[in-house]
Amino acid sequence: MRGLGAIVGILVLAVAGTWVFREPLLLQFVHMRAEMRTPVGPHQDITWGGAHLGALEAPRTEGPPNIILIVADDLGWNDITFNGGGVAGGTVPTPNIDAIAREGAAFMNGYAANGTCAPSRASLMAGRYSTRFGFEFTPTPPGMLQTITRVIRPAPGEPPTRTYFGERPAGDFDEMGMPASEVTLAETLHTAGYYTAHIGKWHLGRNPGMMPHEQGFEDSLLMHSGLYLPVESPGVVNSRQDFDRIDRFLWASMLYAASFNGSAAFEPRGYITDYYTEEAVRVIEQNRHRPFFLYLAHWAPHTPLQATREDYDALSHIEDHRLRVYAAMIRALDRGVGEVLAALEENRIDDNTLVIFTSDNGGAGYVGLPEINHPYRGWKITFFEGGIHVPYFMRWPEAIAAGTRVNHPVHHFDLYTTAADAAGAAPPQDRILDGVSLLPYVTSDSSAELGAPHDQLVWRGGGYQVIQAEGWKLQRDAAGGRVWLFHLTEDPTEQINMADERPDMVAALSARLDAHNAEQMDPEWPALTETPIRIDETLAEPWDEEDEYVYWPN
Repeated sequence: MRGLGAIVGILVLAVAGTWVFREPLLLQFVHMRAEMRTPVGPHQDITWGGAHLGALEAPRTEGPPNIILIVADDLGWNDITFNGGGVAGGTVPTPNIDAIAREGAAFMNGYAANGTCAPSRASLMAGRYSTRFGFEFTPTPPGMLQTITRVIRPAPGEPPTRTYFGERPAGDFDEMGMPASEVTLAETLHTAGYYTAHIGKWHLGRNPGMMPHEQGFEDSLLMHSGLYLPVESPGVVNSRQDFDRIDRFLWASMLYAASFNGSAAFEPRGYITDYYTEEAVRVIEQNRHRPFFLYLAHWAPHTPLQATREDYDALSHIEDHRLRVYAAMIRALDRGVGEVLAALEENRIDDNTLVIFTSDNGGAGYVGLPEINHPYRGWKITFFEGGIHVPYFMRWPEAIAAGTRVNHPVHHFDLYTTAADAAGAAPPQDRILDGVSLLPYVTSDSSAELGAPHDQLVWRGGGYQVIQAEGWKLQRDAAGGRVWLFHLTEDPTEQINMADERPDMVAALSARLDAHNAEQMDPEWPALTETPIRIDETLAEPWDEEDEYVYWPN
């Protein structure tokens, strides 16, 4: 009996040990699976269209403008110094990003198409609400949702995440994307005679027909995974957020990898932000003789937080390690923007180039930095202003007067029609485009007489839905049973919920929202989780029963 008891005890300890160490064991498995799924080869030099020829021919200074669209990832409203703020109390200036606004037009109420990256980018590339073609939720890598909700421990006091695994069909990550039938901005500009190049993030599907080089881009340098440098590189400084379940998953699942026009994965050359910038400069140099469209989709400052040691060391005045790494990433992003602008000038094509800068959504609360979206409430994922009110700048010296300011609400899908208008390109006529050209607002002396570009704007993710119209903003969260009504004209930072005070406005906006929803498609893949996301506190702070939150379906 003693032997049997010892065996039982050993088994109990083994099971208990497996339970205690289930998270690190599973994350190790996630890492091994990622390496097996994506073998990464040595660095490969790539050749952009126009190589050699562009360096020999004279720069093109007339005709339709070159167009460069720079999209940062998770950049907060308060991450740049143009708005009077900036990271670390404004001690990390962003002069190059600021210059696009200062030397051109700043849309002070520019909105991302969604609170998360992929639906936002889909809308931007298609020129319309992504819900018109069923792109409602953000595709996540295999096993991510199951891992972060079933295995990785939640924060103490966090309300439960609702899961629907087994109840709803789980989509395949590679198939979750923008349908090939959508006519992208790249396709529209390519048809108009533009050379089209993509660098960086895509996140709009990986199946045949969905990749950027199959969606109108002649060349595509794809972010194949998500590390900025190998974790153990001597030139990198890492910051891990152990309080964030997503962060713990990303460190395990991400690799240091790129691919070109559908090639096998290979190692990039150096820090990923700098690498993308260097390749963007090559595109400019090699295509200065013809109209080109460059979509530079930076990964920065998205997690995992990784900075170069050089940038980190340059910010020794910042004591907090996490903030210092984040600030160093912003520094690299701004430096890269400056190098792109300098390349335009050096190649004598800056006057005839339309440069657009924005972010796919607001700053993320899960990085644990409370000031990145100041003065707005909310984070990435939410539809509060902090999640969707983003930098939105344009510079075109030949056409846009320096210091132009536009206060009307504008949307990501307006960039499609604006770029097409600048290029003289005909947008597709067989579908609804929700965007309008913003050029009349920045190139005309009578722009003040034009009125608002939109009578309403809508954001939708499952049962979490928002409409903004006539200076009001209604948010309704079906899963949480909450409704918020803000009068943005008087309360732009959403401090006073007037839902109880103005039931008439709630009813009127709800009717408009329902009418909008009737025009949209059902999601192409279902949400498998509904996760509580706090509005005011970062994920680094302990949960409190008084915390306001929304349920995010994905």
